Amino acid sequence: MFIAIQASRFTALLVGAPHIALLKELDEFIRAAFYKRVAPNGARPQPCLSLDSTFEAMPARDAHHVMLTSPPIQTLNTERNGVTVSRRLSNSARSKPRSKDLFTIALLLLSITFSCQGVPAQSPPDERPKTKNFGSSLDRLQWDPDLQQAVDKKPPAKNAKRPEDEDVVKVETSLVICSVTVLDQHGKLVPNLTKDDFIVTENGRPEQVYHFSLGNDLSVARTIVLLIDYSGSQSPFIKQSVAAAKVLVDKLGPKDIMAIVTDDVELLVDFTRDKAVLKHALDSLYQKSKKKQYGQSKQFSALMAVIREMFGAQDMRPIVIFQTDGDQVFGLQPSTPTLFGMPAPPSDAGPLERFSLRDLYHAIEQSRASVYTVIPGMRHIETGNVFNSSDLTVEPSVMPVRTPLMTGVGDLIRWQQMAAAGAAIGGWTAFLQKPEDAEDIYGRILDDINSRYILGYYPSDKTLDGKRRRVQVEVRGHPEYSVTGRKSYFAAAPDQ
Repeated sequence: MFIAIQASRFTALLVGAPHIALLKELDEFIRAAFYKRVAPNGARPQPCLSLDSTFEAMPARDAHHVMLTSPPIQTLNTERNGVTVSRRLSNSARSKPRSKDLFTIALLLLSITFSCQGVPAQSPPDERPKTKNFGSSLDRLQWDPDLQQAVDKKPPAKNAKRPEDEDVVKVETSLVICSVTVLDQHGKLVPNLTKDDFIVTENGRPEQVYHFSLGNDLSVARTIVLLIDYSGSQSPFIKQSVAAAKVLVDKLGPKDIMAIVTDDVELLVDFTRDKAVLKHALDSLYQKSKKKQYGQSKQFSALMAVIREMFGAQDMRPIVIFQTDGDQVFGLQPSTPTLFGMPAPPSDAGPLERFSLRDLYHAIEQSRASVYTVIPGMRHIETGNVFNSSDLTVEPSVMPVRTPLMTGVGDLIRWQQMAAAGAAIGGWTAFLQKPEDAEDIYGRILDDINSRYILGYYPSDKTLDGKRRRVQVEVRGHPEYSVTGRKSYFAAAPDQ
Protein backbone atom coordinates (compact mmCIF):
# COMPACT_ATOMS: atom_id res chain seq x y z
CA MET A 1 0.00 0.00 0.00
CA PHE A 2 1.31 3.46 -0.91
CA ILE A 3 -0.57 6.73 -0.60
CA ALA A 4 0.84 10.04 -1.83
CA ILE A 5 -0.93 13.37 -1.35
CA GLN A 6 0.93 16.25 -2.96
CA ALA A 7 0.30 19.92 -2.13
CA SER A 8 1.65 22.85 -4.11
CA ARG A 9 3.81 24.18 -1.27
CA PHE A 10 3.19 23.61 2.42
CA THR A 11 4.51 27.05 3.30
CA ALA A 12 3.33 27.74 6.82
CA LEU A 13 4.67 26.80 10.21
CA LEU A 14 2.59 24.22 12.00
CA VAL A 15 2.18 26.30 15.11
CA GLY A 16 -0.82 27.83 16.85
CA ALA A 17 -3.92 26.33 18.32
CA PRO A 18 -5.94 25.85 15.08
CA HIS A 19 -3.18 23.88 13.35
CA ILE A 20 -2.34 21.79 16.40
CA ALA A 21 -6.03 20.96 16.77
CA LEU A 22 -6.12 19.71 13.18
CA LEU A 23 -3.04 17.59 13.76
CA LYS A 24 -4.56 16.09 16.88
CA GLU A 25 -7.76 15.32 14.96
CA LEU A 26 -5.70 13.71 12.20
CA ASP A 27 -3.73 11.69 14.75
CA GLU A 28 -6.89 10.39 16.37
CA PHE A 29 -8.32 9.37 13.02
CA ILE A 30 -5.13 7.63 11.92
CA ARG A 31 -5.19 5.59 15.11
CA ALA A 32 -8.64 4.31 14.21
CA ALA A 33 -7.97 3.92 10.49
CA PHE A 34 -4.61 2.22 10.58
CA TYR A 35 -4.93 0.20 13.74
CA LYS A 36 -7.50 -2.00 15.42
CA ARG A 37 -10.52 -0.15 16.70
CA VAL A 38 -10.02 -1.72 20.12
CA ALA A 39 -6.54 -2.62 21.26
CA PRO A 40 -5.90 -5.76 23.39
CA ASN A 41 -7.39 -5.52 26.88
CA GLY A 42 -9.30 -2.41 25.87
CA ALA A 43 -6.13 -0.33 25.72
CA ARG A 44 -6.16 2.89 23.74
CA PRO A 45 -4.45 2.51 20.30
CA GLN A 46 -1.03 4.15 20.25
CA PRO A 47 -0.51 7.15 17.99
CA CYS A 48 1.68 6.85 14.92
CA LEU A 49 2.24 10.27 13.38
CA SER A 50 5.43 11.68 11.93
CA LEU A 51 5.82 15.12 10.39
CA ASP A 52 8.93 15.22 8.28
CA SER A 53 9.80 16.54 4.80
CA THR A 54 7.75 15.16 1.88
CA PHE A 55 4.01 15.38 2.00
CA GLU A 56 3.11 11.64 1.91
CA ALA A 57 1.83 8.64 3.81
CA MET A 58 3.47 5.21 3.53
CA PRO A 59 3.93 2.01 5.54
CA ALA A 60 7.21 1.12 7.23
CA ARG A 61 8.54 -2.46 7.37
CA ASP A 62 7.67 -3.14 10.96
CA ALA A 63 4.90 -0.61 11.55
CA HIS A 64 2.45 1.53 9.64
CA HIS A 65 4.33 4.84 9.56
CA VAL A 66 2.51 7.94 8.39
CA MET A 67 4.69 10.86 7.32
CA LEU A 68 3.57 14.40 6.59
CA THR A 69 6.21 16.85 5.58
CA SER A 70 6.61 20.41 4.60
CA PRO A 71 9.45 22.14 2.83
CA PRO A 72 11.66 23.72 5.51
CA ILE A 73 10.91 27.33 6.34
CA GLN A 74 13.62 29.66 7.56
CA THR A 75 13.88 33.28 8.41
CA LEU A 76 16.81 35.65 7.98
CA ASN A 77 18.57 34.59 11.12
CA THR A 78 17.88 30.97 10.13
CA GLU A 79 16.13 30.07 13.35
CA ARG A 80 15.02 26.48 12.90
CA ASN A 81 11.48 25.49 13.65
CA GLY A 82 9.53 22.42 12.56
CA VAL A 83 7.53 19.60 13.94
CA THR A 84 8.48 15.93 13.99
CA VAL A 85 6.38 13.61 16.10
CA SER A 86 7.09 9.91 15.64
CA ARG A 87 5.83 6.83 17.42
CA ARG A 88 5.60 3.15 16.47
CA LEU A 89 3.02 0.49 17.11
CA SER A 90 3.62 -3.21 17.67
CA ASN A 91 2.75 -5.68 14.93
CA SER A 92 -0.27 -6.92 16.89
CA ALA A 93 -2.01 -3.56 16.56
CA ARG A 94 -1.92 -3.31 12.75
CA SER A 95 -4.90 -3.46 10.44
CA LYS A 96 -5.47 -2.26 6.91
CA PRO A 97 -7.22 1.09 6.50
CA ARG A 98 -10.47 1.27 4.63
CA SER A 99 -10.69 3.32 1.42
CA LYS A 100 -13.16 5.82 2.87
CA ASP A 101 -10.87 6.20 5.88
CA LEU A 102 -8.01 7.09 3.54
CA PHE A 103 -10.26 9.58 1.74
CA THR A 104 -11.07 11.25 5.06
CA ILE A 105 -7.37 11.39 5.94
CA ALA A 106 -6.72 13.06 2.59
CA LEU A 107 -9.37 15.69 3.38
CA LEU A 108 -7.78 16.33 6.77
CA LEU A 109 -4.35 16.72 5.18
CA LEU A 110 -5.72 19.15 2.62
CA SER A 111 -7.56 21.11 5.31
CA ILE A 112 -4.27 21.58 7.13
CA THR A 113 -2.59 22.61 3.88
CA PHE A 114 -5.21 25.20 2.94
CA SER A 115 -5.49 26.56 6.48
CA CYS A 116 -1.71 27.08 6.56
CA GLN A 117 -1.15 28.15 2.96
CA GLY A 118 0.85 31.31 2.42
CA VAL A 119 2.00 33.56 5.24
CA PRO A 120 1.88 32.17 8.78
CA ALA A 121 -1.07 33.64 10.63
CA GLN A 122 -0.30 35.83 13.61
CA SER A 123 -1.58 34.45 16.87
CA PRO A 124 -4.28 36.45 18.63
CA PRO A 125 -2.96 38.62 21.46
CA ASP A 126 -4.13 36.27 24.17
CA GLU A 127 -2.47 33.26 22.53
CA ARG A 128 1.00 34.71 21.94
CA PRO A 129 3.27 33.70 24.82
CA LYS A 130 4.12 36.64 27.03
CA THR A 131 7.73 37.71 27.25
CA LYS A 132 9.12 36.51 30.56
CA ASN A 133 11.96 38.16 32.46
CA PHE A 134 12.78 40.65 29.74
CA GLY A 135 16.50 41.39 29.74
CA SER A 136 17.45 38.03 31.24
CA SER A 137 19.29 37.03 28.06
CA LEU A 138 21.89 39.70 28.88
CA ASP A 139 22.74 37.77 32.05
CA ARG A 140 23.71 34.79 29.90
CA LEU A 141 26.34 36.81 28.06
CA GLN A 142 29.92 36.89 29.22
CA TRP A 143 32.88 38.73 27.75
CA ASP A 144 35.68 36.52 26.46
CA PRO A 145 38.92 38.54 26.59
CA ASP A 146 40.72 36.01 24.38
CA LEU A 147 38.12 36.03 21.62
CA GLN A 148 37.37 39.73 22.21
CA GLN A 149 33.67 39.08 21.86
CA ALA A 150 30.62 38.13 23.87
CA VAL A 151 29.83 34.45 24.29
CA ASP A 152 26.57 32.91 25.39
CA LYS A 153 26.51 30.88 28.59
CA LYS A 154 23.94 28.13 28.15
CA PRO A 155 23.08 26.32 31.38
CA PRO A 156 22.85 22.52 31.16
CA ALA A 157 19.36 21.20 30.70
CA LYS A 158 17.78 19.92 33.90
CA ASN A 159 16.11 16.50 34.10
CA ALA A 160 16.95 15.82 30.47
CA LYS A 161 15.27 12.70 29.11
CA ARG A 162 16.84 10.22 26.77
CA PRO A 163 15.59 10.56 23.16
CA GLU A 164 13.90 7.17 23.29
CA ASP A 165 11.85 8.24 26.32
CA GLU A 166 10.07 11.18 24.74
CA ASP A 167 8.40 12.40 21.59
CA VAL A 168 10.63 14.20 19.12
CA VAL A 169 9.50 17.73 18.36
CA LYS A 170 11.57 19.53 15.77
CA VAL A 171 10.89 22.32 13.30
CA GLU A 172 12.88 22.70 10.11
CA THR A 173 12.78 26.19 8.65
CA SER A 174 14.64 27.56 5.63
CA LEU A 175 12.58 30.35 4.09
CA VAL A 176 14.73 33.45 3.65
CA ILE A 177 12.76 36.69 3.80
CA CYS A 178 13.94 39.84 2.03
CA SER A 179 12.17 43.12 2.78
CA VAL A 180 13.22 45.62 0.12
CA THR A 181 12.46 49.11 -1.14
CA VAL A 182 12.78 49.94 -4.85
CA LEU A 183 13.68 53.49 -5.94
CA ASP A 184 13.95 54.89 -9.45
CA GLN A 185 16.82 57.05 -10.70
CA HIS A 186 15.12 60.10 -9.19
CA GLY A 187 14.86 58.55 -5.73
CA LYS A 188 11.11 57.96 -5.97
CA LEU A 189 9.42 54.76 -4.85
CA VAL A 190 8.58 52.30 -7.61
CA PRO A 191 5.08 50.83 -7.07
CA ASN A 192 3.09 47.98 -8.64
CA LEU A 193 5.90 45.46 -9.08
CA THR A 194 5.09 41.74 -9.05
CA LYS A 195 6.96 38.61 -8.04
CA ASP A 196 8.11 38.02 -11.61
CA ASP A 197 9.75 41.47 -11.73
CA PHE A 198 12.42 40.47 -9.19
CA ILE A 199 15.66 38.56 -9.64
CA VAL A 200 17.14 37.15 -6.42
CA THR A 201 20.58 35.61 -6.15
CA GLU A 202 22.38 34.13 -3.15
CA ASN A 203 26.18 34.09 -3.35
CA GLY A 204 25.73 34.62 -7.11
CA ARG A 205 23.35 31.66 -7.53
CA PRO A 206 19.82 32.40 -8.87
CA GLU A 207 16.98 31.60 -6.46
CA GLN A 208 13.27 31.10 -7.08
CA VAL A 209 10.90 33.44 -5.25
CA TYR A 210 8.13 31.43 -3.59
CA HIS A 211 6.64 34.05 -1.30
CA PHE A 212 5.68 37.56 -2.36
CA SER A 213 3.63 40.22 -0.61
CA LEU A 214 3.40 43.98 -0.34
CA GLY A 215 4.39 45.95 2.72
CA ASN A 216 0.88 47.34 3.13
CA ASP A 217 -0.79 43.93 2.85
CA LEU A 218 -3.10 43.83 5.87
CA SER A 219 -3.07 40.03 5.87
CA VAL A 220 0.64 40.02 6.76
CA ALA A 221 1.18 40.98 10.38
CA ARG A 222 3.97 43.34 11.41
CA THR A 223 5.62 42.74 14.78
CA ILE A 224 6.92 46.11 15.94
CA VAL A 225 9.00 47.08 18.95
CA LEU A 226 9.27 50.78 19.77
CA LEU A 227 12.40 51.35 21.87
CA ILE A 228 12.49 54.86 23.34
CA ASP A 229 15.38 56.45 25.17
CA TYR A 230 13.83 58.84 27.70
CA SER A 231 17.02 59.73 29.55
CA GLY A 232 17.69 63.32 30.60
CA SER A 233 19.38 64.26 27.32
CA GLN A 234 16.23 63.26 25.43
CA SER A 235 13.74 65.27 27.52
CA PRO A 236 13.37 68.11 24.95
CA PHE A 237 12.11 65.59 22.38
CA ILE A 238 9.89 63.31 24.46
CA LYS A 239 6.62 65.24 24.17
CA GLN A 240 6.61 65.39 20.36
CA SER A 241 8.05 61.88 20.03
CA VAL A 242 5.27 60.47 22.17
CA ALA A 243 2.69 62.34 20.09
CA ALA A 244 4.24 61.01 16.85
CA ALA A 245 4.38 57.47 18.22
CA LYS A 246 0.68 57.67 19.09
CA VAL A 247 -0.08 58.56 15.47
CA LEU A 248 1.90 55.49 14.45
CA VAL A 249 -0.16 53.38 16.87
CA ASP A 250 -3.38 54.69 15.29
CA LYS A 251 -2.16 53.50 11.87
CA LEU A 252 -1.37 49.93 12.90
CA GLY A 253 -3.13 47.28 10.84
CA PRO A 254 -5.67 44.84 12.31
CA LYS A 255 -3.06 42.06 12.58
CA ASP A 256 -0.13 44.24 13.65
CA ILE A 257 1.18 43.99 17.19
CA MET A 258 3.46 46.38 19.06
CA ALA A 259 5.54 46.37 22.22
CA ILE A 260 7.23 49.31 23.95
CA VAL A 261 10.67 49.07 25.55
CA THR A 262 12.67 51.77 27.35
CA ASP A 263 16.34 52.48 27.89
CA ASP A 264 15.92 51.11 31.43
CA VAL A 265 15.88 47.66 29.74
CA GLU A 266 12.23 47.56 30.76
CA LEU A 267 9.41 46.03 28.77
CA LEU A 268 6.85 48.76 29.32
CA VAL A 269 4.15 47.01 27.27
CA ASP A 270 4.36 43.49 25.86
CA PHE A 271 3.06 42.79 22.37
CA THR A 272 -0.54 43.85 21.99
CA ARG A 273 -3.06 45.12 19.48
CA ASP A 274 -4.76 47.23 22.14
CA LYS A 275 -4.08 50.79 20.97
CA ALA A 276 -5.40 52.32 24.17
CA VAL A 277 -2.87 50.36 26.23
CA LEU A 278 -0.03 51.43 23.94
CA LYS A 279 -1.02 55.09 24.08
CA HIS A 280 -1.38 55.03 27.85
CA ALA A 281 2.15 53.63 28.15
CA LEU A 282 3.52 56.35 25.88
CA ASP A 283 1.77 59.01 27.95
CA SER A 284 3.33 57.54 31.09
CA LEU A 285 6.81 58.05 29.61
CA TYR A 286 6.06 61.71 28.97
CA GLN A 287 4.75 62.15 32.51
CA LYS A 288 7.88 60.55 33.98
CA SER A 289 10.07 62.82 31.87
CA LYS A 290 8.12 65.87 33.06
CA LYS A 291 8.80 64.82 36.65
CA LYS A 292 12.51 64.39 35.77
CA GLN A 293 12.25 60.66 36.34
CA TYR A 294 14.57 59.86 33.46
CA GLY A 295 15.73 56.60 31.92
CA GLN A 296 19.10 55.00 32.62
CA SER A 297 20.63 55.46 29.13
CA LYS A 298 21.11 51.72 28.58
CA GLN A 299 19.69 51.90 25.09
CA PHE A 300 22.14 49.45 23.48
CA SER A 301 21.55 46.92 26.24
CA ALA A 302 17.81 47.28 25.69
CA LEU A 303 18.24 46.80 21.93
CA MET A 304 20.36 43.68 22.48
CA ALA A 305 17.63 42.26 24.73
CA VAL A 306 14.96 43.06 22.14
CA ILE A 307 16.88 41.31 19.36
CA ARG A 308 17.62 38.25 21.50
CA GLU A 309 14.22 37.86 23.18
CA MET A 310 11.32 39.56 21.46
CA PHE A 311 10.98 37.89 18.07
CA GLY A 312 10.21 34.34 17.03
CA ALA A 313 9.89 32.27 13.87
CA GLN A 314 6.19 33.17 13.61
CA ASP A 315 7.03 36.85 13.11
CA MET A 316 7.03 37.43 9.37
CA ARG A 317 7.97 41.12 9.58
CA PRO A 318 9.88 41.98 12.78
CA ILE A 319 10.60 45.70 13.02
CA VAL A 320 12.38 47.85 15.62
CA ILE A 321 12.09 51.64 15.86
CA PHE A 322 15.09 52.69 17.93
CA GLN A 323 15.03 56.30 19.19
CA THR A 324 18.22 57.29 21.01
CA ASP A 325 21.29 59.49 20.97
CA GLY A 326 23.56 56.48 21.59
CA ASP A 327 25.24 57.80 24.71
CA GLN A 328 25.79 54.31 26.21
CA VAL A 329 28.41 53.47 23.59
CA PHE A 330 31.38 53.99 25.91
CA GLY A 331 29.76 51.70 28.46
CA LEU A 332 30.23 48.76 26.08
CA GLN A 333 33.26 46.57 25.59
CA PRO A 334 35.64 47.85 22.87
CA SER A 335 35.08 46.37 19.42
CA THR A 336 37.86 44.41 17.75
CA PRO A 337 38.59 45.50 15.06
CA THR A 338 37.45 48.97 16.05
CA LEU A 339 34.43 50.60 14.44
CA PHE A 340 34.44 54.19 13.18
CA GLY A 341 37.91 54.76 14.64
CA MET A 342 36.25 54.88 18.02
CA PRO A 343 38.62 54.91 21.03
CA ALA A 344 38.35 52.41 23.86
CA PRO A 345 36.23 53.39 26.88
CA PRO A 346 38.14 55.51 29.40
CA SER A 347 39.65 53.67 32.34
CA ASP A 348 37.31 55.40 34.77
CA ALA A 349 34.17 54.44 32.77
CA GLY A 350 33.11 51.97 35.46
CA PRO A 351 31.82 48.44 34.86
CA LEU A 352 31.23 47.73 31.18
CA GLU A 353 28.45 45.68 29.61
CA ARG A 354 29.39 42.15 28.59
CA PHE A 355 29.18 42.79 24.85
CA SER A 356 30.64 45.17 22.30
CA LEU A 357 29.02 47.33 19.66
CA ARG A 358 30.23 44.83 17.06
CA ASP A 359 28.48 42.04 18.99
CA LEU A 360 25.25 44.03 18.87
CA TYR A 361 25.50 44.66 15.13
CA HIS A 362 26.25 40.99 14.56
CA ALA A 363 23.17 39.98 16.59
CA ILE A 364 20.97 42.34 14.57
CA GLU A 365 22.36 40.98 11.32
CA GLN A 366 21.66 37.43 12.45
CA SER A 367 18.07 38.37 13.31
CA ARG A 368 15.27 38.97 10.86
CA ALA A 369 14.50 42.41 12.26
CA SER A 370 14.65 45.65 10.29
CA VAL A 371 15.89 48.44 12.55
CA TYR A 372 15.03 52.11 12.00
CA THR A 373 17.12 54.50 14.08
CA VAL A 374 15.86 57.96 15.09
CA ILE A 375 18.60 60.22 16.53
CA PRO A 376 17.39 63.35 18.35
CA GLY A 377 19.60 66.43 18.48
CA MET A 378 21.97 68.31 16.19
CA ARG A 379 23.27 66.16 13.36
CA HIS A 380 27.01 65.42 13.48
CA ILE A 381 27.33 62.65 10.88
CA GLU A 382 26.31 61.77 7.33
CA THR A 383 24.94 58.31 6.70
CA GLY A 384 23.83 58.54 3.07
CA ASN A 385 20.33 57.59 1.98
CA VAL A 386 20.26 54.21 3.69
CA PHE A 387 22.69 52.96 6.30
CA ASN A 388 23.52 49.26 6.05
CA SER A 389 26.36 47.68 8.01
CA SER A 390 25.75 44.14 6.77
CA ASP A 391 29.44 43.54 6.16
CA LEU A 392 31.08 44.28 9.49
CA THR A 393 34.54 43.50 8.11
CA VAL A 394 34.29 46.87 6.33
CA GLU A 395 33.59 50.02 8.27
CA PRO A 396 30.12 51.44 7.52
CA SER A 397 30.08 54.59 5.42
CA VAL A 398 29.38 57.11 8.14
CA MET A 399 31.11 60.45 7.78
CA PRO A 400 31.37 63.38 10.21
CA VAL A 401 29.58 66.64 9.54
CA ARG A 402 31.68 69.75 10.13
CA THR A 403 30.11 71.61 13.05
CA PRO A 404 31.41 74.09 15.62
CA LEU A 405 31.70 71.18 18.08
CA MET A 406 34.15 68.97 16.19
CA THR A 407 36.50 68.59 19.12
CA GLY A 408 35.91 67.50 22.68
CA VAL A 409 32.18 67.17 23.23
CA GLY A 410 31.60 67.25 19.46
CA ASP A 411 33.71 64.13 18.88
CA LEU A 412 31.89 62.34 21.67
CA ILE A 413 28.50 63.14 20.15
CA ARG A 414 29.73 62.10 16.71
CA TRP A 415 30.78 58.65 17.96
CA GLN A 416 27.51 58.26 19.82
CA GLN A 417 25.53 59.05 16.67
CA MET A 418 27.68 56.71 14.59
CA ALA A 419 27.03 53.90 17.04
CA ALA A 420 23.27 54.50 16.98
CA ALA A 421 23.19 54.80 13.18
CA GLY A 422 25.15 51.57 12.84
CA ALA A 423 22.24 49.68 14.41
CA ALA A 424 19.98 50.64 11.48
CA ILE A 425 20.43 47.33 9.67
CA GLY A 426 17.66 46.55 7.21
CA GLY A 427 16.22 50.03 7.80
CA TRP A 428 17.71 53.51 7.85
CA THR A 429 18.58 56.43 10.12
CA ALA A 430 16.65 59.67 10.54
CA PHE A 431 17.73 62.75 12.50
CA LEU A 432 15.23 64.45 14.78
CA GLN A 433 16.90 67.86 14.92
CA LYS A 434 13.75 69.74 15.90
CA PRO A 435 11.07 68.29 18.18
CA GLU A 436 8.34 69.30 15.74
CA ASP A 437 9.89 67.00 13.09
CA ALA A 438 8.94 63.87 15.04
CA GLU A 439 5.58 63.32 13.35
CA ASP A 440 7.12 63.60 9.89
CA ILE A 441 9.90 61.14 10.74
CA TYR A 442 7.57 58.54 12.21
CA GLY A 443 5.30 59.02 9.20
CA ARG A 444 8.21 58.35 6.83
CA ILE A 445 9.11 55.19 8.72
CA LEU A 446 5.55 53.92 8.40
CA ASP A 447 5.51 54.86 4.70
CA ASP A 448 8.72 52.91 4.17
CA ILE A 449 7.32 49.87 5.98
CA ASN A 450 4.17 50.01 3.85
CA SER A 451 5.98 50.51 0.53
CA ARG A 452 8.31 47.53 0.84
CA TYR A 453 8.19 44.34 -1.18
CA ILE A 454 8.47 41.11 0.84
CA LEU A 455 10.22 38.31 -1.04
CA GLY A 456 10.81 34.81 0.28
CA TYR A 457 12.84 31.94 -1.17
CA TYR A 458 14.16 28.55 -0.13
CA PRO A 459 17.96 28.57 -0.58
CA SER A 460 19.27 26.06 -3.10
CA ASP A 461 22.34 25.72 -0.88
CA LYS A 462 21.15 23.55 2.02
CA THR A 463 24.51 23.52 3.79
CA LEU A 464 24.30 24.28 7.51
CA ASP A 465 27.60 26.04 8.06
CA GLY A 466 26.66 29.17 10.02
CA LYS A 467 28.30 31.38 7.38
CA ARG A 468 27.19 34.72 6.00
CA ARG A 469 25.50 34.54 2.61
CA ARG A 470 25.24 37.46 0.22
CA VAL A 471 21.80 38.24 -1.15
CA GLN A 472 21.28 40.47 -4.17
CA VAL A 473 17.85 41.62 -5.33
CA GLU A 474 17.39 43.32 -8.71
CA VAL A 475 14.42 44.42 -10.79
CA ARG A 476 14.32 42.62 -14.12
CA GLY A 477 15.09 44.92 -17.04
CA HIS A 478 15.66 48.00 -14.85
CA PRO A 479 19.35 48.39 -13.99
CA GLU A 480 18.65 52.04 -13.16
CA TYR A 481 16.52 51.07 -10.17
CA SER A 482 18.15 50.83 -6.75
CA VAL A 483 16.99 48.12 -4.34
CA THR A 484 17.65 48.73 -0.66
CA GLY A 485 17.33 46.33 2.26
CA ARG A 486 19.37 43.61 3.83
CA LYS A 487 22.32 42.42 1.78
CA SER A 488 23.13 39.23 3.66
CA TYR A 489 22.02 36.70 6.26
CA PHE A 490 23.59 33.87 8.24
CA ALA A 491 22.87 30.25 7.46
CA ALA A 492 22.03 27.98 10.36
CA ALA A 493 24.97 26.45 12.19
CA PRO A 494 25.32 22.63 12.18
CA ASP A 495 24.41 22.37 15.88
CA GLN A 496 21.26 24.51 15.69
